[in-house]
Amino acid sequence: MPTDCISFRDTNYFSSLICDYLDEKEELKPFYNRYPKLENFENQIKEKQTQFSKETRKVLTTVLLNQYKKADVSEETLANIKSLHLENTFTITTGHQLNLFTGPLYFLYKIVSTINLTKELKDKYPNYNFVPVYWMATEDHDFDEINFFNFQGKKIQWSKEVSGAVGRLNTKGLENVSEVLALELGIGQNAAYLTELFANAYTNHDNLADATRYLANELFGGQGLVILDADNKDLKEQFIPYIKEEIGNTSFEQVSKTNNELSVASDGGYKIQVNPREINLFYLNDDLRERIIEKDGGYVVNEANIFWTKDELITEIENHPDRFSPNVIMRPLYQEVILPNLCYIGGGGELAYWMQLKAYFNKVNVVFPMLLLRNSVVIKTPKQSQKIDKLELSMSDLFLKQDKLVNAQVKRLSHIDIDFSSQRAFLQKQFEDLYELAEKTDKTFLGAVAAQEKKQIKGLNNLEKRLLKAQKRNLRSKIERITAIQDQLFPGQSLQERNTNFSEFYLHYGDQLIHELVLNLQPLKSEFLILEL
Repeated sequence: MPTDCISFRDTNYFSSLICDYLDEKEELKPFYNRYPKLENFENQIKEKQTQFSKETRKVLTTVLLNQYKKADVSEETLANIKSLHLENTFTITTGHQLNLFTGPLYFLYKIVSTINLTKELKDKYPNYNFVPVYWMATEDHDFDEINFFNFQGKKIQWSKEVSGAVGRLNTKGLENVSEVLALELGIGQNAAYLTELFANAYTNHDNLADATRYLANELFGGQGLVILDADNKDLKEQFIPYIKEEIGNTSFEQVSKTNNELSVASDGGYKIQVNPREINLFYLNDDLRERIIEKDGGYVVNEANIFWTKDELITEIENHPDRFSPNVIMRPLYQEVILPNLCYIGGGGELAYWMQLKAYFNKVNVVFPMLLLRNSVVIKTPKQSQKIDKLELSMSDLFLKQDKLVNAQVKRLSHIDIDFSSQRAFLQKQFEDLYELAEKTDKTFLGAVAAQEKKQIKGLNNLEKRLLKAQKRNLRSKIERITAIQDQLFPGQSLQERNTNFSEFYLHYGDQLIHELVLNLQPLKSEFLILEL
């Protein structure tokens, strides 16, 4: 299928930090380990190999086999799970929330990026095995972020009163959502498949974690994807030393220091993605997931009647590590402790907060993974491509914010030049002469000259805006066609991948959708993909 690319910086949808990272700017190098180039994985493998034990591999393999007992596991996935006990097997990991029916399209792009990188690595390093892992964010508690998806401009939502970790939520009520979706999908082979997929995932499984595993396994099991639920006592036993250390505010000190360094490196230009708490752990039990806070010489659970002395808290950690849940600061460390992982693949916001963690990883002596920005895609149809060509637009034009796009196209389509840049420059030159004249004659007139300059420039700007507005009316039909095609490809004036659910495209393309993504997404090619289907 035809493809094109645009640089992430030119899309204007990615932060300066991410764009600078992709450009390998020198000032960012202290905040990551190795840049994700194929040749750099050799040293990453060697470093991780020295730190990851056979015992941890055995625990991981056993847990995964237990979690897949009720799943229809593919030969490819089963082989990948079993290979994890081998010292020459490593993972490439992405993580995502348990969004209803996968949520926005970029869920697919994350996983395909991960799968495709393992293939590239196997070609480059045939003596090693590389396993794609999807880390389910089962311990998250932000239900309002995951309880809906968008389908053809409509919000399909699961309404429910909840508390605690979302992975443990029962799926009661989703049979109603299943019926709504079936009506929206209509009839046809692909519609029937999607209807059945949703029903099997959410009405045949008791909790959201199992439902999401089923869904991801159905879509990507044939590609060998391994899906992990880390809300598990055996896995958290491996994390006990780091949970204990967190009581001493280790992450708070290290991440706070790094945040200051990031700010200095960018003169305050980089947005700090997350701010650490003094203790970056939640207490997790039944319907409870609340922060642990140091208070009155001991430790309490926020919004709960639970108190420990330090010795009592350590005993609780040793006996019930499964009751301790890492927050956004500690979750990456937990991942790297229990997985033989080389690289984390995520979106711009995720990579930004990972870069806040490098010093923390160094402090606790855990290998920091390579960080790779996931693939991003805009999918368009041949018919949309024809419209774009007919309107004499480029895809770069369509990445503009709509007001800028409209103004640029009005100027392009007009037979008159509604760009007063030269007039503004001429006017400013005239006022330079007036400033010089006032300086030589009577300096008290400088203020009057400045006021007149401001008035004249403002008048010129207003005139330009009024003429543009009049010309927009004259060109209304063409501008409406331009904004209509942009609205189709950038719904809600945002990236398609952050808004649209995969079901819209699967309805039309079926299995070809994932096939084309696997065929075209190149994770180490740091460009935004435009894919025609």
